[in-house]
Order: sequence, then structure tokens, then C-alpha cells
Amino acid sequence: MTNVSDSSPRIYVACLAAYNNGFLHGAWIDADQDPDQIRDEIAAMLARSPVKDAEEYAIHDYEGCEGVDISEYADIDRVARMAAFIAEHGALGTGLLEQFCGDMDQAESTLEDCYHGQFASLADYMEELITESVTIPEALRYYVDWQAMARDAEIGGDLFTIETADSEVHVFSNR
Repeated sequence: MTNVSDSSPRIYVACLAAYNNGFLHGAWIDADQDPDQIRDEIAAMLARSPVKDAEEYAIHDYEGCEGVDISEYADIDRVARMAAFIAEHGALGTGLLEQFCGDMDQAESTLEDCYHGQFASLADYMEELITESVTIPEALRYYVDWQAMARDAEIGGDLFTIETADSEVHVFSNR
């Protein structure tokens, strides 16, 4: 798998008839498009195959998907759905898909229902959450250990984060 975080999600689809006959024949296809368009591009690639009447293909590589795995025989509808999610949400989308082992339904519902926002750290989120709901006397403010609270929330399973850059974490509640 190729890791190219700056590119849009693409798949390399290879003609299996050509591959089995010693030829390397395939095409890079933009995965962030309608599944039928992807299938049309696959059909066009197979029609150009050096092996007559080629029908079977496999995904031999992909890029722009960061840490998300796409299997050799992944369903094209699923690939298009994942690519659209990654294209829309970038590193946050791939992080969610990694968190939930490619489960699109869970990634989408978690983003919709459990997202608390972007912060410099989980400790910053805890500080904002607590200070918005409780008034902490100024004399006690410096005794609050936001890092420990953040660690406990994460260890206890209440929250998880996805880091998308240095000093950029996205905070989610666990269900």
C-alpha cells in the first residue's frame, strides 16, 4: 500500500487475465466518485487489456487513504463510500475508519453523534468542559491536574481522540 496523505483517494486496478499471462496492465482510478463511474473505468481498462476478453480485476494498490486498508477484492460501492468520507474529512476521516476497522456506519455515526471538537490536547478539552460547567475558585485553579483528568477519561473509556496533526486532536465520546 502507498501512503500519500496529500492526494485524493485512488485505487490501482489490475487486469487479472493480463497479470496471469505475465503482463502488467491496469489503471489508477479516482475512488472519490460514483461507484458506477469507477466500474466504467474498470471496464474500459479491461477492454484495453493485452489479453482478449479480459473480465476479472483486482485492486493491487491504493493511495490517499492514509492507514485505511482496501482489500484486493473490496466491493466498489464500499470503496467509493470510504473514499468520499476520506475526501470530505481528510485525516479525521481516515482516523475514524482506522479506529473502527473500516466500519463506515460506525465511523459516520460517531462523527455525527459523539464528536466534541478539535483541541490542542485532550487536557485542553477537559479544562474547557469543566470550566464551562463549574466555577473553579482562582485560588484552586492551579491545583487542577487537567492532564490526569484527560488520562483518566481516556483510560476509563469515556473518551478517545484522533490526532490529525501536532497539537491537533479531535475528541469523541465512546458510546
